[in-house]
Amino acid sequence: MSIQQLSVQGRIEEKLATAIDLAHLEVINESHNHNVPAGSSSHFKVVLVSDEFQGQSLLNRHKRINQLLQIELANDIHALAIHTMTPVEWVKKKGQAPMSPPCLGGSA
Repeated sequence: MSIQQLSVQGRIEEKLATAIDLAHLEVINESHNHNVPAGSSSHFKVVLVSDEFQGQSLLNRHKRINQLLQIELANDIHALAIHTMTPVEWVKKKGQAPMSPPCLGGSA
Protein backbone atom coordinates (compact mmCIF):
# COMPACT_ATOMS: atom_id res chain seq x y z
CA MET A 1 0.00 0.00 0.00
CA SER A 2 1.38 3.41 -0.94
CA ILE A 3 1.40 6.30 1.52
CA GLN A 4 -1.29 8.04 -0.56
CA GLN A 5 -3.66 5.11 0.09
CA LEU A 6 -3.30 5.32 3.88
CA SER A 7 -5.81 7.11 6.08
CA VAL A 8 -4.90 10.61 7.28
CA GLN A 9 -3.84 9.10 10.62
CA GLY A 10 -1.83 6.41 8.83
CA ARG A 11 -0.01 9.00 6.70
CA ILE A 12 0.83 11.05 9.79
CA GLU A 13 2.18 7.97 11.58
CA GLU A 14 4.19 6.82 8.56
CA LYS A 15 5.74 10.22 7.83
CA LEU A 16 6.75 10.89 11.43
CA ALA A 17 8.06 7.39 12.13
CA THR A 18 10.10 7.40 8.92
CA ALA A 19 11.63 10.87 9.35
CA ILE A 20 12.47 10.87 13.06
CA ASP A 21 14.18 8.27 15.25
CA LEU A 22 11.42 7.97 17.84
CA ALA A 23 11.39 6.38 21.27
CA HIS A 24 7.62 6.95 21.44
CA LEU A 25 4.92 8.04 19.00
CA GLU A 26 1.21 8.59 19.55
CA VAL A 27 -1.12 9.88 16.86
CA ILE A 28 -4.56 10.44 18.32
CA ASN A 29 -7.58 11.33 16.22
CA GLU A 30 -9.45 13.81 18.40
CA SER A 31 -12.05 14.70 15.78
CA HIS A 32 -14.85 13.08 17.78
CA ASN A 33 -14.28 15.74 20.49
CA HIS A 34 -15.17 18.52 18.06
CA ASN A 35 -18.10 19.81 16.07
CA VAL A 36 -17.43 17.75 12.94
CA PRO A 37 -19.35 14.94 11.20
CA ALA A 38 -19.02 11.44 12.66
CA GLY A 39 -16.04 9.57 11.23
CA SER A 40 -14.04 12.73 10.52
CA SER A 41 -10.25 12.77 10.50
CA SER A 42 -9.49 16.46 10.87
CA HIS A 43 -8.29 17.03 14.46
CA PHE A 44 -5.17 15.25 15.72
CA LYS A 45 -2.77 15.23 18.63
CA VAL A 46 0.75 13.92 18.09
CA VAL A 47 3.11 13.01 20.89
CA LEU A 48 6.70 12.43 19.81
CA VAL A 49 9.62 11.46 22.05
CA SER A 50 13.08 11.49 20.54
CA ASP A 51 16.70 12.18 21.42
CA GLU A 52 16.75 14.20 18.19
CA PHE A 53 14.89 17.00 20.00
CA GLN A 54 17.76 17.49 22.46
CA GLY A 55 19.00 21.09 22.25
CA GLN A 56 16.21 22.18 19.88
CA SER A 57 13.79 24.93 20.83
CA LEU A 58 10.10 24.08 20.99
CA LEU A 59 9.56 26.36 17.97
CA ASN A 60 12.11 24.46 15.87
CA ARG A 61 10.65 21.11 16.92
CA HIS A 62 7.19 22.24 15.85
CA LYS A 63 8.48 23.72 12.59
CA ARG A 64 9.97 20.32 11.73
CA ILE A 65 6.69 18.51 12.39
CA ASN A 66 4.74 21.10 10.40
CA GLN A 67 7.17 20.70 7.51
CA LEU A 68 6.88 16.91 7.56
CA LEU A 69 3.07 17.13 7.55
CA GLN A 70 2.70 20.12 5.21
CA ILE A 71 0.55 18.23 2.69
CA GLU A 72 -1.83 16.94 5.37
CA LEU A 73 -2.01 20.37 7.03
CA ALA A 74 -2.86 22.01 3.70
CA ASN A 75 -5.49 19.45 2.72
CA ASP A 76 -6.80 17.28 5.55
CA ILE A 77 -6.00 18.56 9.03
CA HIS A 78 -7.98 21.37 10.65
CA ALA A 79 -6.19 21.23 14.01
CA LEU A 80 -2.93 19.62 15.12
CA ALA A 81 -1.74 19.61 18.73
CA ILE A 82 2.00 18.88 18.75
CA HIS A 83 3.85 17.62 21.83
CA THR A 84 7.56 17.00 21.24
CA MET A 85 9.83 15.83 24.04
CA THR A 86 13.20 14.28 24.70
CA PRO A 87 13.13 11.03 26.71
CA VAL A 88 14.17 12.97 29.84
CA GLU A 89 11.32 15.47 29.34
CA TRP A 90 8.91 12.57 28.77
CA VAL A 91 9.91 10.95 32.07
CA LYS A 92 9.51 14.28 33.90
CA LYS A 93 5.95 14.51 32.53
CA LYS A 94 5.35 10.93 33.70
CA GLY A 95 4.64 9.76 30.16
CA GLN A 96 1.70 12.08 29.62
CA ALA A 97 0.98 14.90 27.21
CA PRO A 98 -1.40 17.75 28.04
CA MET A 99 -5.01 17.59 26.91
CA SER A 100 -5.79 19.45 23.71
CA PRO A 101 -7.78 22.68 23.95
CA PRO A 102 -11.38 22.71 22.79
CA CYS A 103 -12.00 23.67 19.19
CA LEU A 104 -14.77 26.11 18.46
CA GLY A 105 -14.97 24.99 14.85
CA GLY A 106 -14.49 28.48 13.46
CA SER A 107 -18.09 29.44 14.19
CA ALA A 108 -17.51 31.31 17.46
